[in-house]
Order: sequence, then structure tokens, then C-alpha cells
Amino acid sequence: MYKILLLDDEQNVLLALQRSLKSVAKEMEMTMELFNSPQEAIKRLSNTAFDFIISDYHMPGMNGIQFLSIAKEMQPHAIRLMLSASAEFKTILGAINDAEVFRYIAKPWNQDELLETIQLAAARRQQIMEDQTLADELRLQRGVITPQELELKKLEETEPGITKVKWGPDGSVLLD
Repeated sequence: MYKILLLDDEQNVLLALQRSLKSVAKEMEMTMELFNSPQEAIKRLSNTAFDFIISDYHMPGMNGIQFLSIAKEMQPHAIRLMLSASAEFKTILGAINDAEVFRYIAKPWNQDELLETIQLAAARRQQIMEDQTLADELRLQRGVITPQELELKKLEETEPGITKVKWGPDGSVLLD
């Protein structure tokens, strides 16, 4: 099952994108979470793992490149896609260089191209996860990491933030 985060400050665009992805979501067993605010999406990224993150470029307070750069730091294995009506070369270049965006989706999108992009993103995600598993197994065999470190890494990937505990001066656990 895949989890996808959709971010756009325009509710109508979010709902249209959700409708466009409905057929592929059913086929690929994909769940979608919609956000109008980059800050709310960042909060969700801090405690939920996503396979795909699609963000609009033009948003108040934070543009899509800034958001996807933060998302890359928080969840480096998530596939990031940029959605925008802008076809400026600087925007596209920034998305690729700064946020390592997998694909740039133009607004208005073509339904068939959008579905193909999601299928390509799923194949890329699968390849990344397989490569990561093989690299982790090799690190374990070579003694670079311990079995406990590997398990902590896997746990953190599926449940972001779960292995990071904030301690108070008296030894108590601090909750946000």
C-alpha cells in the first residue's frame, strides 16, 4: 500500500487532483492525504511516512521548492513531485536541484500523463527501497551497523520520529 501527500493552497485543485488519482489509487492500493498548508503538511511528515509527496509551487508563506526541500530532509526516500502552472526554467531547475524532484507536473495536467507519472514514481520508489535494503544488508554483513541500528533505522522509516525522544532535565519524557 502506498501513501501519498498532496499539497496545494487551492482546495479546488486538491480535490481535482484527488479525483484524477482515484483510479490509480484503487489499482495501486494508495491512500491520499490532502493539505492546504505547508506547515500542516510538515507536521504530518514528522510522524507519518509517505511514499509520494506532490506539492504545488506557488503557495503563500512557502513555495513548493522550499517545502519539498524540507520533505527531502525529513523523508529522503519519498518520491517528490512538483505541480505548477509556471513553466519558468528557474522554477523547474530549482525543483530538480534543490528538492530533487522526480517529475514536474504542469497545470492543467493531462490525465493519462498524470497516471503514467504516478506509475513511474511507484516503480522508482520500489527500486529505491530495494536498493536501500540491499545496502543495509551489506552494511550489516560488513559490521558497519549493528542489527539493533538496522532495526531502529527501519522503525524510523515507517514511523518517523518514534526513535527520537526528548528528555527533561529530571529524566522525564517531554511531549510536544
